[in-house]
Amino acid sequence: MNTGLRITAFAAALAATFGTAYGVGKGVDPVVADTAPHKEAHSTPTGEPEGPEGGGEHGGHDTPPAGGLQISENGYTLDLRTPRVTAGRPTDLRFTVRDSEGRAVTAYRREHGKELHLVVASRDLGTYRHLHPARTADGTWSVPVDLPRAGGYRVFADFTPARKDAGNHTLGADLAAAGPYTPKDLPAPNRTARTAGYEVELSGALRPGAASELRLKVSRDGRPVTDLQPYLGAYGHLVALRSGDLAYLHVHPNGEPGDGKTRPGPEISFTATAPSAGSYRLFLDFQHEGEVHTAAFTVRAGETAADGTRDSGAPAEPHASDGHGH
Repeated sequence: MNTGLRITAFAAALAATFGTAYGVGKGVDPVVADTAPHKEAHSTPTGEPEGPEGGGEHGGHDTPPAGGLQISENGYTLDLRTPRVTAGRPTDLRFTVRDSEGRAVTAYRREHGKELHLVVASRDLGTYRHLHPARTADGTWSVPVDLPRAGGYRVFADFTPARKDAGNHTLGADLAAAGPYTPKDLPAPNRTARTAGYEVELSGALRPGAASELRLKVSRDGRPVTDLQPYLGAYGHLVALRSGDLAYLHVHPNGEPGDGKTRPGPEISFTATAPSAGSYRLFLDFQHEGEVHTAAFTVRAGETAADGTRDSGAPAEPHASDGHGH
């Protein structure tokens, strides 16, 4: 996968009366909980590579197709063995990826150091988790999760089969956590997020149908952080989810550690294209002093302000982000 992060789209179809809740696995990579608010670059959902070596460069500015909206696509199916859990009760989330013949896929390409990246997001986009499950020889994946609140979640599996002609895929499935719940509104748009003593400022605008640059500047105690550490092959990973259907966008970091021109902070640059106008939730994962942190932002793409101008990326009120764990 190169350094690119990509964003394909996820989602939709939450079932039943479960609404919005929060999910995560303990002890596995970054975890964002409750009011707190993390994908990597691969090929396109149709299997076509994105530029040289699968993602470092961008050959065009076409609007990316939605990904993660389907449980089955291009001959592969996400077989979620644990579609329901009980809120507050630790559970092993188990699933299998199957090919067009119904056989479990047992060979994958490693991308950003992992064979498969799993994202669990609550339907209200208040919680986001990027997990890395373990695979057994028969192709069954599992990862421990403990969802503290009842409601609806979307599970996204991001992977590339080892077959020579196979491209990257993002498949999605619904997950429900039983128990009483209280839906939450999407957090208000923000350009500053705080997490575990760090402050992250977002500049740039997310634009529908057009590639644009997003820049995120990391500081701590008022001082720029200039010694970010590589995390899964990049100084930062950014995921965007569209409010409403949880369409998943792959966002691409510009540059990579060791390329001789990309600095380890304080600013991390990404290129993204929104598939449509609307509200999106952005999740940035970055690593510093051995710890991975996640900062979250709500942005609106393509909406016209009261003065008739488009979103210009102007700063808004800070948004605090809590509950990060790994």
